[in-house]
Amino acid sequence: MTENEVARITVDAAYKVHNVLGPGLLEAVYEEALAYELKHRGLAVRRQYPVPVAYEEICFDVGFRADLFVEDMVIVELKSVETVAPVHRKQLLTYLRLSDLKLGLLINFGSALIKNGITRIVNGLEEAPCAIE
Repeated sequence: MTENEVARITVDAAYKVHNVLGPGLLEAVYEEALAYELKHRGLAVRRQYPVPVAYEEICFDVGFRADLFVEDMVIVELKSVETVAPVHRKQLLTYLRLSDLKLGLLINFGSALIKNGITRIVNGLEEAPCAIE
């Protein structure tokens, strides 16, 4: 399974969770519901996954905690806010760089429409070429 396939399943699951629960709950509620939905769809999910970070000679056992770590290849950072700030995108990109992963999803369940609350962040991921007919 590729990062893009994992992301497609994750986005679909986020649509379902948002449709059932609606906006405005705590992030922890969406985290648990989305993790449940992804596991139900057969994906491996780790919640609040501690990711080590190295800085020169220092190694931090827990540099940050990924909200959801899906199939060991996609980081999902969850928010439940009125508006996602630019720092949230930068934060996820830093998480990707430090964990040497290529794809992350920033999902804001605070959006009235979930399609407006999903941001895809890439770190060197090559997109599949489109077929030209």
